[in-house]
Amino acid sequence: MLEPLLGSLSAERSLMFIFARGQGYASEIAAFFDINLYGIQRQLEKFENGGVLISKTLGRTRMYSFNPRYAFLKEVRSLLEKALGYYPKEERERLIMVRRRPRRKGKPL
Repeated sequence: MLEPLLGSLSAERSLMFIFARGQGYASEIAAFFDINLYGIQRQLEKFENGGVLISKTLGRTRMYSFNPRYAFLKEVRSLLEKALGYYPKEERERLIMVRRRPRRKGKPL
């Protein structure tokens, strides 16, 4: 949806993932959308160099989130929010649902 505006599908998906979940890392985003890790890493680096995203290192993982000092953050967020509304319902719910805790051993799916 935003691919023509952002230049690539991986750019759209990386921003959408971080918008929906608040933060994310490259391999998590690539696994979620089942796409190439290298493309996501390039896009995250591009957005960080442009000041849209910031990153912090947690152990060996580089976590990305929106830069609160970015001048057009409000506009970017509103654009992503509107685009998220046009995603299919199943994908939107899957994108918003955050599961970070491990499952109890033996718990049925």
